[in-house]
Amino acid sequence: MFGWLFRSRSAPDVAKLFHDIANAARNPVAYREHGVADTFEGRFERLALVTTLVLRRLSALPAPAEVVGQGVVDQLFAHLDDGFRRAGVGDLSVGKKVKALAQGFYGRAKAYTEALDSGEEAQLRAVLARNLYGSEKTAEDVPAGLLAEIEGLIAALEKKDLAGLLAGRVLAGGEA
Repeated sequence: MFGWLFRSRSAPDVAKLFHDIANAARNPVAYREHGVADTFEGRFERLALVTTLVLRRLSALPAPAEVVGQGVVDQLFAHLDDGFRRAGVGDLSVGKKVKALAQGFYGRAKAYTEALDSGEEAQLRAVLARNLYGSEKTAEDVPAGLLAEIEGLIAALEKKDLAGLLAGRVLAGGEA
């Protein structure tokens, strides 16, 4: 509520970037064609994946990209907190639920980053199968279209510097 009092005046505004992340995570193709479950869990998994791709790009950029990355993570958890509250989850439960999602997010981000950095498609497929599909698909069943989408998102992100990312519209139908 009073976060604005403690926010650094020099911290870049990440609202457009986070909006871009959320839109890319909601891409209907992921649910209709790639078979990601259109549930809270499936949407969280997509949001974790796309956020990780953005954080990975930010980690390759010079300062203040690290501050922007932290701002993105802060927006992510504020977004999840707000979603729980709007869904009627009681105040006493929200913190516990967000904490559990935070732990899940950091684990997924680490797994996705390691798989992407390895350059091994099989490793990426295994992580995607485990996180996006649970027990519904094996690594071999991960759609090629999903891998192509991820490659496209990475390519779009790599074309942008920090200012370009902060301007938004890089992902999900933006100016790739």
